[in-house]
Amino acid sequence: MVPLLSLWLPILLSAVLVFVASSVIHMMLGYHRSDFRSLPREDAVGAALRDADVPPGDYAMPYAGSMKAMSSPEFIERMNRGPVALISVRRPGPPRMGQTLALWFGLILVVSIFAAYLASRAAGPGADLKHVFRMAATTAFVAYALSTWTESIWFNRKWSTTVKNTVDGLIYALLTGAMFAWLWPGA
Repeated sequence: MVPLLSLWLPILLSAVLVFVASSVIHMMLGYHRSDFRSLPREDAVGAALRDADVPPGDYAMPYAGSMKAMSSPEFIERMNRGPVALISVRRPGPPRMGQTLALWFGLILVVSIFAAYLASRAAGPGADLKHVFRMAATTAFVAYALSTWTESIWFNRKWSTTVKNTVDGLIYALLTGAMFAWLWPGA
């Protein structure tokens, strides 16, 4: 067993490496540009949402409110008539990229800490580096990739977007595993 605090360097460097890789993927490679599309008559839909004074939050349309209401003929008719939508409304104005990037880095750091924790419990100093790599990479893959599948299962996100997010998660996991294997104590 390796003390978790002795893994501070691979934790930090793997987080930085994943942060840089995600920046390259999203800003330079461009394969996520097709994840979202513009709404037809976007201006009219935006005006309708503004007129309704919709505050930031997550919404379902139509919305039942209870399991009993979901079986009512009125709700079923609204579902059949459509549109059926899940909408996330943000506050007006440009995105707060500094805050978003800080939160993203915080999540990456937490994933790296969990990868370190599990690897440190499964492998001792001087352990087989393939084993260290597998433990850290698998933990990171579960966190980065599998967590996105629920968005397609429950919220109808396009599966192509989920596949791209899974590929991203695999890249992040491989980078995390490599960093831990490279900097493992006693390697």
